[in-house]
Amino acid sequence: MSHRLVFALLLLFAPFGIGACTPIGALVGAGAAAGTASQSERGLEGTAKDIALYTEINHYLFQSNVDLFAAVGLSVESGRVLLTGSVEKPDDRIEAARLAWKADGVREVINEIQVVDNSDIIDKARDTWIETQLEAKLLFDGAIQSINYSIDTVNGTVYIFGTAQDNAEHLRVVNHARNLNYVRNVVSYVRVRGAS
Repeated sequence: MSHRLVFALLLLFAPFGIGACTPIGALVGAGAAAGTASQSERGLEGTAKDIALYTEINHYLFQSNVDLFAAVGLSVESGRVLLTGSVEKPDDRIEAARLAWKADGVREVINEIQVVDNSDIIDKARDTWIETQLEAKLLFDGAIQSINYSIDTVNGTVYIFGTAQDNAEHLRVVNHARNLNYVRNVVSYVRVRGAS
Protein backbone atom coordinates (compact mmCIF):
# COMPACT_ATOMS: atom_id res chain seq x y z
CA MET A 1 0.00 0.00 0.00
CA SER A 2 1.46 3.37 -1.03
CA HIS A 3 2.08 6.19 1.43
CA ARG A 4 -0.55 8.30 -0.43
CA LEU A 5 -3.18 5.60 0.12
CA VAL A 6 -2.30 5.28 3.82
CA PHE A 7 -2.49 9.08 4.18
CA ALA A 8 -5.87 9.12 2.43
CA LEU A 9 -7.19 6.40 4.74
CA LEU A 10 -6.07 8.43 7.74
CA LEU A 11 -7.88 11.47 6.33
CA LEU A 12 -10.95 9.36 5.72
CA PHE A 13 -11.08 8.12 9.30
CA ALA A 14 -9.86 11.26 11.09
CA PRO A 15 -13.20 13.15 11.18
CA PHE A 16 -14.91 10.20 12.83
CA GLY A 17 -12.41 10.10 15.68
CA ILE A 18 -12.94 13.70 16.80
CA GLY A 19 -15.72 12.89 19.24
CA ALA A 20 -14.25 9.57 20.24
CA CYS A 21 -12.47 10.07 23.54
CA THR A 22 -11.85 6.39 24.16
CA PRO A 23 -10.00 3.84 22.04
CA ILE A 24 -13.25 1.90 21.62
CA GLY A 25 -15.02 5.07 20.45
CA ALA A 26 -12.24 5.71 17.94
CA LEU A 27 -12.52 2.15 16.62
CA VAL A 28 -16.28 2.44 16.28
CA GLY A 29 -15.87 5.76 14.42
CA ALA A 30 -13.23 4.32 12.12
CA GLY A 31 -15.38 1.27 11.51
CA ALA A 32 -18.36 3.45 10.60
CA ALA A 33 -16.21 5.42 8.14
CA ALA A 34 -14.87 2.24 6.57
CA GLY A 35 -18.38 0.81 6.34
CA THR A 36 -19.70 3.94 4.64
CA ALA A 37 -16.78 4.06 2.19
CA SER A 38 -17.09 0.36 1.37
CA GLN A 39 -20.80 0.82 0.55
CA SER A 40 -20.08 3.43 -2.11
CA GLU A 41 -19.69 2.32 -5.71
CA ARG A 42 -15.91 2.95 -5.46
CA GLY A 43 -15.30 0.74 -2.42
CA LEU A 44 -12.83 1.50 0.36
CA GLU A 45 -9.67 1.57 -1.76
CA GLY A 46 -11.28 3.66 -4.53
CA THR A 47 -12.65 6.11 -1.97
CA ALA A 48 -9.22 6.40 -0.34
CA LYS A 49 -7.57 7.10 -3.71
CA ASP A 50 -10.15 9.77 -4.49
CA ILE A 51 -9.59 11.40 -1.09
CA ALA A 52 -5.85 11.45 -1.83
CA LEU A 53 -6.51 13.13 -5.20
CA TYR A 54 -8.91 15.61 -3.59
CA THR A 55 -6.31 16.49 -0.97
CA GLU A 56 -3.49 16.83 -3.51
CA ILE A 57 -5.52 19.09 -5.84
CA ASN A 58 -6.64 21.28 -2.94
CA HIS A 59 -2.99 21.53 -1.86
CA TYR A 60 -1.98 22.73 -5.34
CA LEU A 61 -4.85 25.25 -5.43
CA PHE A 62 -3.99 26.57 -1.95
CA GLN A 63 -0.26 26.85 -2.74
CA SER A 64 -0.98 28.66 -6.00
CA ASN A 65 -3.50 31.20 -4.75
CA VAL A 66 -5.63 31.25 -1.59
CA ASP A 67 -8.41 33.13 -3.42
CA LEU A 68 -8.47 30.48 -6.15
CA PHE A 69 -8.60 27.75 -3.50
CA ALA A 70 -11.60 29.48 -1.88
CA ALA A 71 -13.41 30.05 -5.21
CA VAL A 72 -13.14 26.55 -6.67
CA GLY A 73 -15.48 23.71 -5.75
CA LEU A 74 -14.02 20.24 -6.20
CA SER A 75 -15.49 16.74 -6.53
CA VAL A 76 -13.49 13.58 -7.26
CA GLU A 77 -14.86 10.19 -8.24
CA SER A 78 -12.84 7.30 -9.66
CA GLY A 79 -10.08 9.62 -10.85
CA ARG A 80 -12.57 11.98 -12.53
CA VAL A 81 -12.40 15.58 -11.27
CA LEU A 82 -15.23 18.11 -11.46
CA LEU A 83 -14.27 21.76 -10.93
CA THR A 84 -17.06 24.23 -10.13
CA GLY A 85 -17.33 27.70 -8.64
CA SER A 86 -16.79 31.14 -10.06
CA VAL A 87 -13.68 33.24 -10.67
CA GLU A 88 -13.07 36.79 -11.90
CA LYS A 89 -10.58 36.05 -14.68
CA PRO A 90 -10.52 33.41 -17.45
CA ASP A 91 -6.86 32.76 -16.56
CA ASP A 92 -7.97 31.59 -13.09
CA ARG A 93 -10.31 29.06 -14.70
CA ILE A 94 -7.46 27.71 -16.84
CA GLU A 95 -5.04 27.67 -13.89
CA ALA A 96 -7.44 25.62 -11.76
CA ALA A 97 -7.71 22.98 -14.49
CA ARG A 98 -3.93 22.92 -14.94
CA LEU A 99 -3.43 22.38 -11.22
CA ALA A 100 -6.01 19.59 -11.15
CA TRP A 101 -4.15 17.76 -13.93
CA LYS A 102 -0.93 17.93 -11.86
CA ALA A 103 -2.29 15.42 -9.33
CA ASP A 104 -1.06 11.89 -9.93
CA GLY A 105 -3.89 9.57 -10.96
CA VAL A 106 -6.30 12.11 -12.49
CA ARG A 107 -8.04 10.52 -15.48
CA GLU A 108 -10.37 13.36 -16.48
CA VAL A 109 -10.92 17.01 -15.53
CA ILE A 110 -14.34 18.56 -16.14
CA ASN A 111 -14.04 22.33 -15.85
CA GLU A 112 -17.39 23.96 -15.03
CA ILE A 113 -15.89 27.01 -13.32
CA GLN A 114 -17.86 30.12 -14.25
CA VAL A 115 -16.02 33.34 -15.03
CA VAL A 116 -17.23 36.54 -13.30
CA ASP A 117 -19.29 35.93 -10.25
CA ASN A 118 -22.38 38.09 -10.51
CA SER A 119 -23.98 36.50 -7.49
CA ASP A 120 -24.73 38.31 -4.28
CA ILE A 121 -25.30 36.99 -0.77
CA ILE A 122 -28.91 36.07 -1.59
CA ASP A 123 -27.77 33.97 -4.58
CA LYS A 124 -25.19 32.20 -2.44
CA ALA A 125 -27.83 31.50 0.21
CA ARG A 126 -30.14 30.09 -2.48
CA ASP A 127 -27.34 27.86 -3.78
CA THR A 128 -26.78 26.51 -0.27
CA TRP A 129 -30.53 25.98 0.15
CA ILE A 130 -30.71 24.09 -3.18
CA GLU A 131 -27.80 21.82 -2.23
CA THR A 132 -29.25 21.07 1.20
CA GLN A 133 -32.71 20.31 -0.18
CA LEU A 134 -31.37 18.10 -2.97
CA GLU A 135 -29.04 16.15 -0.68
CA ALA A 136 -31.98 15.50 1.68
CA LYS A 137 -34.20 14.34 -1.19
CA LEU A 138 -31.53 11.92 -2.41
CA LEU A 139 -30.86 10.64 1.10
CA PHE A 140 -34.51 9.86 1.81
CA ASP A 141 -35.35 8.41 -1.60
CA GLY A 142 -35.11 4.64 -1.13
CA ALA A 143 -34.57 4.10 -4.87
CA ILE A 144 -31.35 6.18 -4.85
CA GLN A 145 -27.97 5.29 -3.36
CA SER A 146 -27.19 8.86 -2.31
CA ILE A 147 -23.66 8.00 -1.15
CA ASN A 148 -22.62 7.76 -4.81
CA TYR A 149 -23.39 11.41 -5.63
CA SER A 150 -21.75 14.79 -5.13
CA ILE A 151 -23.80 17.96 -5.55
CA ASP A 152 -22.52 21.48 -6.16
CA THR A 153 -24.60 24.55 -6.99
CA VAL A 154 -23.29 27.78 -8.52
CA ASN A 155 -25.63 30.66 -9.37
CA GLY A 156 -28.65 28.34 -9.58
CA THR A 157 -26.91 25.75 -11.75
CA VAL A 158 -26.82 22.33 -10.10
CA TYR A 159 -23.88 20.07 -10.95
CA ILE A 160 -24.42 16.38 -10.23
CA PHE A 161 -21.40 14.08 -10.19
CA GLY A 162 -21.19 10.39 -9.39
CA THR A 163 -22.30 6.90 -10.41
CA ALA A 164 -25.90 5.73 -10.88
CA GLN A 165 -26.93 2.10 -10.47
CA ASP A 166 -29.05 2.37 -13.65
CA ASN A 167 -30.71 4.91 -15.96
CA ALA A 168 -33.86 5.01 -13.80
CA GLU A 169 -31.85 6.07 -10.73
CA HIS A 170 -30.02 8.72 -12.76
CA LEU A 171 -33.33 10.12 -14.01
CA ARG A 172 -34.74 10.24 -10.46
CA VAL A 173 -31.72 12.23 -9.26
CA VAL A 174 -31.95 14.72 -12.14
CA ASN A 175 -35.72 15.11 -11.65
CA HIS A 176 -35.28 15.81 -7.94
CA ALA A 177 -32.88 18.62 -8.89
CA ARG A 178 -35.10 20.05 -11.61
CA ASN A 179 -38.12 20.20 -9.32
CA LEU A 180 -36.49 22.43 -6.71
CA ASN A 181 -37.23 26.14 -6.48
CA TYR A 182 -34.52 28.53 -7.74
CA VAL A 183 -32.84 25.89 -9.95
CA ARG A 184 -32.00 27.46 -13.32
CA ASN A 185 -30.14 24.56 -14.89
CA VAL A 186 -29.07 20.99 -14.09
CA VAL A 187 -25.77 19.65 -15.43
CA SER A 188 -25.18 15.94 -14.90
CA TYR A 189 -21.80 14.24 -15.07
CA VAL A 190 -23.21 11.02 -13.70
CA ARG A 191 -21.98 7.73 -15.12
CA VAL A 192 -24.34 4.78 -15.20
CA ARG A 193 -22.80 1.63 -13.75
CA GLY A 194 -21.82 -0.84 -16.45
CA ALA A 195 -22.11 1.71 -19.27
CA SER A 196 -18.98 2.52 -21.22
